[in-house]
Amino acid sequence: MSPPPPLTAAQARRLPDYPFQGRWFGHGAWHQHYLDEGRGTPVLMVHGSPTWSYMWRHLVLALRDRHRCIAPDHRGMGLSDRARDPDGALLAETRAQDLGRLVDHLVTDRGAPARGWTLIVHDWGGPIGLWWSHLHPGAVTRLVVLNSTAFPAPPGYRLPRAAQALRHPALGRIAHTANAVPHLTLRQAPRSLPQAVRDAYLAPYRHRRDRSALVRFAQDIPLGPADPGWHHARRLGRSLITFTQLPVFIGWGMRDPLHDDLVLAEWTRRLPRASLHLHPRAGHFVLEDTARQLIEDIRDFLAVTDRGT
Repeated sequence: MSPPPPLTAAQARRLPDYPFQGRWFGHGAWHQHYLDEGRGTPVLMVHGSPTWSYMWRHLVLALRDRHRCIAPDHRGMGLSDRARDPDGALLAETRAQDLGRLVDHLVTDRGAPARGWTLIVHDWGGPIGLWWSHLHPGAVTRLVVLNSTAFPAPPGYRLPRAAQALRHPALGRIAHTANAVPHLTLRQAPRSLPQAVRDAYLAPYRHRRDRSALVRFAQDIPLGPADPGWHHARRLGRSLITFTQLPVFIGWGMRDPLHDDLVLAEWTRRLPRASLHLHPRAGHFVLEDTARQLIEDIRDFLAVTDRGT
């Protein structure tokens, strides 16, 4: 049996700006937490590492008057169970499979449509959400990308030193014990987050047993052909061709040391018709650093593309 999640739903609702009634879906022996708020065309928000559905709180509150907002917590993250991953599995692939089962449940049992989904991704949510989309052709009709990736590292890209260190097994074990991944990630924000918000991001990872996925995600970053995820990233990058004729919105924090100008240039090369929204003073947590403007732009993008103009 999986260890209990680090927060109860009641405790989560006491976090700043997270007044949601969580739901759970059973994947056999483990349970996935997700938000399901509002009515209308479905918007699927896929977080990365080391975040959880809390990062989408302002966007859910802004969109749920017009859209059905679905925001899951990945296995081992947020309020979801800490279930063991298969040995040697790529986390992006397993999380995409988890996502597929959740969406199938929403379509089959909870009245969601099989098509017409808007996909919003951040960080590892890109490889996860876009692989799910690749496995379900036609389900996604709009894409919103926030400081993420979905292709091999572009030529000249260098992983930041702290992230590179996590790939060393001994340093990875130290980082796991010290809960270094979320602490280091939060410190990269150009704008200091309120302490209560920082605490909310960290809340699911207070105990050592709750953090196993965080270092694993860093170790899964494919930097070259020798890495297990490299060929998966190539397949994923080729799949982006399906979005070249669909509405795409890119919202980008320009002060992100992980997803830098080279990564942004690769997105615009692969999706040249995307609506590009650059935020020079924002970093990796672009939705925190420039929430009001970015959310307004996303609402406008959805409204315009809803009308088909």
